[in-house]
Parts: sequence; C-alpha cells; structure tokens
Amino acid sequence: MTAVRGFAAFPPQRAGARFATTWWGQAWIKALEDTSLDQTLLRKGRAYAKTGQVGPITVSPGRLAAVTEHEYDTVVRVEQLTDAAWERFLDQVAAKAGHIAALLDRDVPHDLVEAAEDAAVPLLPTVGDLEPECSCPDWGHPCKHAAALCYQASWLLDGDPFVLLLLRGRGEQELIEALQNRDLPLPPPARAPGGATTEPDACGGVPAAQAFALGEPPLPEPPPRETAFTPLALDPAPGVDVAALAVLAASAAARARQILLHGHLEPLTEYQDRVRLAAEHDLDRGLDLGLDAAVQAWRYGGAPGLDVLETPWTPARQDLARAQALLESGWDGDPPPQLESWRNRWTLGPRQVRYGRDGRWYPFTEHDGHWWPAGPPERDPSTLLT
Repeated sequence: MTAVRGFAAFPPQRAGARFATTWWGQAWIKALEDTSLDQTLLRKGRAYAKTGQVGPITVSPGRLAAVTEHEYDTVVRVEQLTDAAWERFLDQVAAKAGHIAALLDRDVPHDLVEAAEDAAVPLLPTVGDLEPECSCPDWGHPCKHAAALCYQASWLLDGDPFVLLLLRGRGEQELIEALQNRDLPLPPPARAPGGATTEPDACGGVPAAQAFALGEPPLPEPPPRETAFTPLALDPAPGVDVAALAVLAASAAARARQILLHGHLEPLTEYQDRVRLAAEHDLDRGLDLGLDAAVQAWRYGGAPGLDVLETPWTPARQDLARAQALLESGWDGDPPPQLESWRNRWTLGPRQVRYGRDGRWYPFTEHDGHWWPAGPPERDPSTLLT
C-alpha cells in the first residue's frame, strides 16, 4: 500500500515567523530559492505561507500537494530514489546505531547525509530538484502558490524528517521494517593466537572451541571523558602575573578541548585572540582596554561578529535581493519603509543591521554617535527590524 500522510492547514503566523530552523529544512528552502527565477514571486509565496493561504497538505512518494487560494491545485514533485539507492541508504543507516536513534528522535545527522551522498544517494534536494505544478495562470517557476507550499513544507520537515524520506519514496513504517529485517554485515574473521584466523560456519557463527581458544581480546580505547578544567593554583612569584597566567591556561585548555571535539578551529590573529580573551574571561570589566564594542560583538557572534563590526564589504546582489524579499514579506502591516543602504549595512533610524560573511544579519543600535552590537545574529533581517 502506498504511504500517504495528510497535514492540517497551517493557521496565519505572526509577521516575524521564521520558516526552516533545522539544517535540513534550510537545505530544502535553499533548493527552492536557488531554483526560482523571480524573487517577487518568492516574496509573495512567503507572504501566502505566513497568512495561511495554503490548505491541508498531502505528502506521498514523489509528491507534495495542496489546494491554495482560489481553489488552485498546487503540486511540487520530487524525484524518488530507486530500489538500488534505497538499499545503499539502508546500508548507511544500519552501519551506525546512532543513525537509527537519531532518525527516530526526528533528527538528521550530518554524517548520515554525507555518507549517503558518498553512496550516490541524494537525500536533500538541490537546485532544480523541486518541480512545481499549479493550475493558476501564473507562468512563474515556481509560482507564488507553489512557493508558499514549499515554504510551509519546511515546517513539516523541521518537525519530522521522515516527511523528506516519504517524498523520496518510502514511509517511516516501511523503513523501520526494512531495518528490522536487515542482515547486518558479518564481522571480519577472528584472529587466534599465532596469527591463525577462525572462519565462520555456514550459519554465520564460530565454533565454541575456536572462540574460547582466542582468549580475551584487548578492550577498545575508552571514549573521551567530559572533564572540567581545574584552574591553576599558582604561588606568587617575582615578575610573574599569576592571575593572567591562570587565565591563559584556562583559555588554552578550552581551545584544546574544542579542537578535540571538532577536529579544527580557524586560526585567530593576535587582535582577535585578545578580543576573545577579554570576552570569554570578562577582562574588559574595570579595565580601559578600548575594546568595549569589539568584546560585545565577539560575545554575540564570535569572529564573524567582530568582522561585521569593523569591516564593511559588498555582498553578492542575489544575497541582498533575497534579504530584501524576506524583509518585505516579514514586515507587519504596511510595506516596509525605505532603508538607508550602504554596502552590507541597512539603517532604519537608530537601528541598523549588517550582513556578515557567514550569511547572517547582525543588529546594531546607535549610542552617542556610535553603532553598538545589540544582539545575536539572525538569518532573516525582518526579525531584527520589525
């Protein structure tokens, strides 16, 4: 029986409501926006999605459908995976117990998607993968109704990634049953003392005599433990600022831990590292370091936040056009007022947002003729200006 899921229509949302919040939902939105040939239709689609002009949504293999305003039949098609591709995908899921647990917990691990891509299984859509159809007279690709349907679908994907897998061809129950019935790969032949190997018998097991002859295998290395850093207890010494030395030791320990967890950290300049130390260890308090704004920028956004404070730059036009469309669709009531625009900075009275090289907008407020960081960044500038 073909799996089909129905979802009730979304009610009207608040003006500043965001669409995708998960990384896979954002990938869905990016595929839509990269495919679009008309930013105006995307803006209208966002407005339609937020104002509840999309009816109940039906999701089935390869097909996302709804009735939109004026009773238009709107469909977005997604290519289904072949049986061979599903087998390769199931291999990747079964290869790591954490993958199954994450999916059941409504999460999509990055490494699962990367492993699937390595196995030539495209889970997330990219530019051109979403094929819109609509009975409206609009020639847009996608039209505003199909765009609205896709934007609302990002909310469905945020809540349940099995919606994406159903669009690719298989429902949740079908996938769980396939995993439960799946034969796990046999382990490599065991090695006996002296280098001999024991071969599994026809049933996939090893005779008990051979297994006991192996002796006790060595235990694996223990996983890294969560350990709290113990501050250095230093005695005063001539010519040594022991308080500063303790701060540097704590900072080095924190950076080393991040490298162990993530494998890599972007190198910092001497100035960036000085700002980081002041921000993370409250060194700006009571000291005239001349770093007040820089420290605040680091606390809100790290190195990208410091860069957007100090360095104006010119973003790509399509990035600014997309942000303008987000602002117009997110503005409550009348069209948004005219902004003063210069390079990556938009100013509206005493408020300003600056576009960072990391693709996020950073808020600023004016105090005594200077612009000060005013909060954490957002992808949607309308949430900062409305």
